[in-house]
This record gives sequence, structure tokens and C-alpha cells, in this order.
Amino acid sequence: MLKMSKIMVVFLGLILWVCSSVMASVTYDHKALVIDGKRRILISGSIHYPRSTPQMWPDLIQKAKDGGLDVIETYVFWNGHEPSPGQYYFEDRYDLVRFVKLVQQAGLYVHLRIGPYVCAEWNFGGFPVWLKYVPGIAFRTDNGPFKAAMQKFTAKIVSMMKGEKLYHSQGGPIILSQIENEYGPVEWEIGAPGKSYTKWAAQMALGLDTGVPWVMCKQEDAPDPVIDTCNGFYCENFEPNKAYKPKMWTEAWTGWFTEFGGPVPYRPVEDLAYAVARFIQNRGSLINYYMYHGGTNFGRTAGGPFIATSYDYDAPIDEYGLIRQPKWGHLRDLHKAIKLCEPALVSVDPTVSSLGSKQEAHVFDTRSGQCAAFLANYDPSTSVRVIFGNHPYDLPPWSVSILPDCKTVVFNTAKVNAPSYWPKMTPISSFSWHSYNEETASAYADDTTTMAGLVEQISVTRDGTDYLWYMTDIRIDSNEGFLKSGQWPLLTIFSAGHALHVFINGQLSGTVYGGLDNPKLTFSKYVNLRPGVNKLSMLSVAVGLPNVGLHFETWNAGILGPVTLKGLNEGTRDMSGYKWSYKVGLKGESMNLHTISGSSSVEWMTGSLVSQKQPLTWYKTTFNAPGGNEPLALDMGSMGKGQVWINGRSIGRHWPAYTARGSCGKCYYGGIFTEKKCHYSCGEPSQKWYHVPRAWLKPSGNILVIFEEWGGNPEGISLVKRS
Repeated sequence: MLKMSKIMVVFLGLILWVCSSVMASVTYDHKALVIDGKRRILISGSIHYPRSTPQMWPDLIQKAKDGGLDVIETYVFWNGHEPSPGQYYFEDRYDLVRFVKLVQQAGLYVHLRIGPYVCAEWNFGGFPVWLKYVPGIAFRTDNGPFKAAMQKFTAKIVSMMKGEKLYHSQGGPIILSQIENEYGPVEWEIGAPGKSYTKWAAQMALGLDTGVPWVMCKQEDAPDPVIDTCNGFYCENFEPNKAYKPKMWTEAWTGWFTEFGGPVPYRPVEDLAYAVARFIQNRGSLINYYMYHGGTNFGRTAGGPFIATSYDYDAPIDEYGLIRQPKWGHLRDLHKAIKLCEPALVSVDPTVSSLGSKQEAHVFDTRSGQCAAFLANYDPSTSVRVIFGNHPYDLPPWSVSILPDCKTVVFNTAKVNAPSYWPKMTPISSFSWHSYNEETASAYADDTTTMAGLVEQISVTRDGTDYLWYMTDIRIDSNEGFLKSGQWPLLTIFSAGHALHVFINGQLSGTVYGGLDNPKLTFSKYVNLRPGVNKLSMLSVAVGLPNVGLHFETWNAGILGPVTLKGLNEGTRDMSGYKWSYKVGLKGESMNLHTISGSSSVEWMTGSLVSQKQPLTWYKTTFNAPGGNEPLALDMGSMGKGQVWINGRSIGRHWPAYTARGSCGKCYYGGIFTEKKCHYSCGEPSQKWYHVPRAWLKPSGNILVIFEEWGGNPEGISLVKRS
């Protein structure tokens, strides 16, 4: 009897173990992800933890939940977590574990897109710059040094998540992980090494034994059992590479990013809802909004180059954490309608029938009482009346009506009932300024290096700063003809980008800059030179490293030449091979002028002596935090280009003087959407307002420091509240 009791205990224990395994599992079939034994239609949204502050996270997550989301998706940002080899950082905005646990506390799931390449308009696509200088490395291909570094970091993240029991198989919220990111187009370009790398990446990820499925987006040959997924403005016609994999949309683009020099893009919510409804009616089972909250590219995290500091993305929750209406509310109503259809959606495939030349019905009929229908009108401009189930239904242009019982319309994608809110930016204080003039660098200073020829910028700065000085001497003989004729010689400088300030004998001669489409630039100007030695000083400025492109680690920045002087007695002088002196960064950076202690180490000009509209000028002021809890921003519309710090924390790059080119007009929601379709702010600064997180402020004595490259008027800067 005792022996039988022991057997029963073992047997019951085995049953409990099996049951618990089933109850904490994530698998999939052709219909959907299967979570704890149940198929799910999942609504997800991207919120990137470093693009907001930890103090903002709970509210963002709650607003996402209130908006009908089941899942929060985020990339993992390698360069933020491993700024130097083997030195890891998981604090403040990079506290990944805290972020995941907050999502769990809210009762939501997590999709952890480890990558570790993220693209994301993030500096260097998320790769740490030191990775570029590992001997023998080539990014994202069948390359030993790269694969070793990538595997080490990926394993580090998985180990952290396991250690905190954050995978769903351990009772945690993580139900999906992504390896690599939009690699398919790269693989197609490089061929066999790319295919080998894809297989290796999948096997490496699977070997980490997370207990949840892995995905690869835009990867048609994703090796089994990895799920390939779709990214884009529309994904209704996407099909996974195997019939037994679910149809998932990892990036439904809610808008688009803003570039310096470009207008601000937006996407009408009617079109976004239409795209989502079409995806669901075509057997889609997971939709992730990229972005649901875009946030801010604080510091120097914006990539591109030329990506703005704002990463608002026209998302349902705006850059400041406020709900964007009607987008948030209309999508919430869409999610409710989809959830009403979920029992039918996960049970059967749809029957598709024609309702007209450009109209269809997708019907999910389980024959057991559950029936959901989607009535679609694909005509971008014409409303139609259709007959379905012997009843008439009016379908607006470019819309889908959702009938959770196959009879009653509960939602139409083109009929927006959510209220419309427009953000209001109200000035609440101005500032009293102090200034400090940044010196043009000297070739003879202790912190300069000298070598023959021109060098690539990032190889010297290692992206520790946006700035690198190039300096040399131009010797002019007293018998040069131009000294008598007054026909000054032409100085021409070719640079790989991204912006350039040229000084002759300490005086600004001119400024040039590139753009997102072509970061390269040319400076060409007749310059006033005197007999003897003339000092040529060039401040080369990076505006974020590339985040996308084939082998973007090989792309260059800085002055690569040639640098020529035309109109001399000798003809054209090529100075590219001269001895050049180099200084990394600004004097003000080395003195930490953006900090409280550093700013107190120099004598600032005050009152009427404050420099205005002068290049290379630092500005400082102090202020008290305003009352209330509205989000705050700086109106920088009167400034040119540079960087901003609050209490030593970098808000990011400002560049309001780079006004938006292009055309802006009324945008109709119907018809195929692209990132070039709907714009505003043409002829105005691409970004005027810069987010100031309230968590970065003290009640009093806050220090605001601005470095201005071009020359602006600080008197025009104000602190504003957003409501």
C-alpha cells in the first residue's frame, strides 16, 4: 500500500508538471500564437524604453493597455547597454528588466526584439561603435568576429531575462523574441554568405532555449521553426513561408520619422485602421504598431544621419506621453471590434465572396454559432451600398466594416467617432542668458595630434563627440598675383559629411551641410588670404551615424578631400597631403560646460555683453521648475544648430534653422499611403520644440546649457507646456 502511495505521488506530480508546462507555454499553429493552450489574436505596440524616462513608463504602458493592447514590443539597444567591450549598463533609461517587469505588472505581454541590429533610426543601427574596429569584422554576414560578438550580447540579454524569470515559460511576460531585423533585403544583396548567416543566427537563437518562439521580420527564408513576419504600411497580402506558421505583422507603421530638413509626416487614422482590418480579415493574428509611442532621441542617439531629435512618429501616444486623438481612440474602438470577433477568427479560415467590382466579404463562420464578417470597399474615392446576408450595408470609400455577429456593424474604419485634439504649446517662462565663446582650435595646443593627410572622422572621435577639428597652414607668397588683382583664390573642400564650418584666421568663412538623401557636401568659396601664414581651421560635424544600408559600417564621415586652392600663380594647389592637426571635440565639451561644476569653471558674459547670433557660442541660464504636471518643452525656433542640456543631461541635437522643404497640403485618407503623402510644417523648422522630461528637473536651480554652432538669438527661447 505504501509503495502504491509513492507511485501515486510520483504520478500526480508528473500530471501537475505536465499541466503547469501547458499552462505556461507559447507555441503556434497556422492560425495564431497559442498561449497557455489557447489561440490568441494579439494587438501589440512598440514603446522603446530609452526614448522615454522610467518615470514615464507606467503611464505609457497603462495608456497602451487602455487603448486595447495585449503586448508591448521593444528593441534591445546594444550600444546603450555595452558602450565599451564587456562594460555593461542597465540603469536609468536603459533599465530593461525594470521596463519588462512594469509591463508584466500591467498584465501585458512582451515581444523582446533582441536583434541586436535594430535599425530604428537609432545611432549606428544599435551597434556600438567599438564593434566597427574589431579586427577583421564585417557586419551582418557570415563573419567570425561579428558572429562571436553578436552571440555574446544576445546570450547576455537572454541570460538576464532567464535570471529574472521573465520568459512566459518561466511565468514571465515575454512571449516572443526576435533575432536579426529586416535582414532579407541584405541577404538578397550579398548572396551565399547572407544565407549562411541567416541559418547561423536562427540556430544560435534557438540554442538559447528561451521556451518561446523566435521571429525574423522581412525574412522570407526564415529557417524552421523561426516565424517570418511582415513590416510595412500594408501587410494584408503577406503569407508566412510555411503553411503551419501564423501570419504576423511586426511593424504596422503608424506614421514616419522626421528628418532635419524635411517636413513632419503623419498618417490618417482611417487609413491605418483600414490596413489593420484588412490584415485581420486576411487571417492575420498579430499586429504590432510601430510606433505606439515614439518618444525622443535623447542625447546623440538619433541615427540616419540627419534624423531629428523628436521620434514622435505620429503615434497614438505622442512624444510627450499624451494621447493623440483621434488616432488613439479610433484604434481603441477597432481593437474592441476585433476582440469581439476573436472566437471566430481563431477557429476557422475565412470564406471570401465578391460584393461588387471592388468590394468583398470575408466571413469567419464556425457553424457552431460563432460568426464574424468583414465587409471591405477597396475603392479609394466612392461609397457603395452592398447586400450581405439579404441586408443592405453602406460602405464608405477605402474602408472595412466589422460585424462580430455577421449581422451588426460595430465599427467602420473610415467613420471616426473619437474626439479630435490638437496640441497646444503655451509659453510659461523666458530666460536671462549668459554666454561663453568657444575658441577656434589651435594646431599647437597640447590636445591636438598631427599627421600627414586627411583622416576619416569617426576613426579619430570614435563617436565620442559630434565634432572634429581639421587644421593646417596655408602659406601665401607675397608675389601672388591675386594680392594685386583682388581676385581671391577659390577654396574647395569635399567632405563625406555631415556639416562643416570653415574658419580662415579665426573668422568664419562659411558653413555647408548635407541631408538625409546625400550626407556628402562641398564647400567652395573665394577666400581672403594674406601674405605669409594663414590658419585654416575646419570644424567637421557629424549628425548621427548611419543606421541602415549594406555594410553601413564602411560608410565615412568627415573631410576626406580633396582640399584645393585655385587661383594661385602655380594654378591649383592640392592641400590634401599636407600635415594636418586634429582636435577631437570642443573646448567647452572637455571643460564639461554643460554640467553645474563645469559651467562654474569659466567666466560667462552677462547683460549687454551676451553674444547673440554668433557662431560657436555657449549659452547658460538657470530656472525653477514650473508647477503642474503638463509635459514641458523648449521652443528653440530662434536658434540655428547645436545641442541642449538640462542639469547635465542631453536633450539632443537642435537644428531649427534647417527648415522643411517639400509641399504640404490637405491629405485625403483614401488610396495607397506612403511616407511622402501627408506632411505638415513645410517652410518651417523641421523641429521647433524639444522635450524636457519633468523627471530631469529639480524644484529650483535648474541649469540649461546650449551650444550654438551657427549663431542664434537665445532671447527667443522659451519654456512651454504641452496640453
